[in-house]
Amino acid sequence: MLSRRSFIKITGLAAATSGALSGCSSAPADAATWSMWSSSPAERKVWDAFSQYVEQQLDVRSIPSLTPSSGYPTKLDLQLVSGTAGLVTALNGTLIPTYAARGAHRPLDDLIAADPDLRLEDFYPTIQKISSLNGQTYAIGFDVAPTVLYYNKDLLKKQGIAAPSRTEPMQWATFRELAKELTGNDQYGFTCAPAIDDLVSWIYSAGGNVMNAPQTASTLNAPEAMQAMQYVIDLFTKDKVTPPIKNLVTESSLSNFLQGNVAFMQNGPWQVVNVRKAKFDWDVIPFPAGPAGSLPRVSGSSFAIPSAVKGDQLELAWKLLKTLTSTGALDIYAKAGRNNPARRSAGSAFKPPPDNLGIVQDILAGKVGGGHPFDVTTNWNQVKQLLGQDLPRTFLGQVSVAQAIDGLTPRLDVLMKQHQDNIRQAAARKG
Repeated sequence: MLSRRSFIKITGLAAATSGALSGCSSAPADAATWSMWSSSPAERKVWDAFSQYVEQQLDVRSIPSLTPSSGYPTKLDLQLVSGTAGLVTALNGTLIPTYAARGAHRPLDDLIAADPDLRLEDFYPTIQKISSLNGQTYAIGFDVAPTVLYYNKDLLKKQGIAAPSRTEPMQWATFRELAKELTGNDQYGFTCAPAIDDLVSWIYSAGGNVMNAPQTASTLNAPEAMQAMQYVIDLFTKDKVTPPIKNLVTESSLSNFLQGNVAFMQNGPWQVVNVRKAKFDWDVIPFPAGPAGSLPRVSGSSFAIPSAVKGDQLELAWKLLKTLTSTGALDIYAKAGRNNPARRSAGSAFKPPPDNLGIVQDILAGKVGGGHPFDVTTNWNQVKQLLGQDLPRTFLGQVSVAQAIDGLTPRLDVLMKQHQDNIRQAAARKG
């Protein structure tokens, strides 16, 4: 019996768009089928509300397929290959270029142009950029947000330390000293994930990036990126302001923060729905400012339509996608604290707690600090897997940052070339 990985490797996602598949789902033809990741009861509650909203608006049965976030990409791959994917599928922004380049999801520009009711200007520009490839739109956003700092207000108060500014990002040096001051007696100043997804916010804030502007070569060995990575690694290995890492794979900054003995957590507003169960008072503030300012990664997620969806199903899929990304649906999403909605018109629904939650929209609007779109490639999973081999060991002090990056750079450059090949192939299909 084939494993999931072997099945995907042998068949390839191209099969999903080859025309050999007669449909996109085994569900009833008039059902609104869609997929989403869901990793907690609080998240499940949000998607149940979405499902009810879809049925009210479209007068059809809504059938969501919910999968824990860690297993969602693998399950979606299998569904696309086998022709059992929903009419609409949720995509993390880091995966949109991958699926678009493979032809697994259809461009939406023709549907957008023919629909005067869809106002793209209501969506933040960043999520529009994240949802596009080669000048074409492949998805419509449902959330977008910058990385921020969560902080334990009770812990700072107990230590007699004044709360940080709600609007002015701390400088790196200030943040480091504060984290050190708040560390000791089984208490820690900071937590983040030992992975590239969290490192990039520091790299952007130092003026660096994972790759150059044309996305042809890695720039992790550039001075700006090296400075940022060393700063974070020093917090772990030199200053020891972070909880001890027990397992690089399962390490969770959220779990660390919810213990109540960590002062600051780097994370996104998408965790508000989960942090609300904390047994202490907390809030959010802008990401610390490095040499280039406060430029944390801005991430987003969107809904897309698989290329196998045709005919009458396409009409229903488009109505479903519009409903899932409508102001009404995103109001539900925002009120639950699931994340900042991709539409400006739904932004007011993203309300406290925490008290300073409005800072998220101020950052997106450029009123406070700033943000940097999460730059990824069409083979980002491979890039991420490669960076996950040696880079996490720097958080344990097993290898230096320079040693890790020196070993990774040649292999990263190979993946950048592969990415460029993917872009060219996708452009050829477009032509």
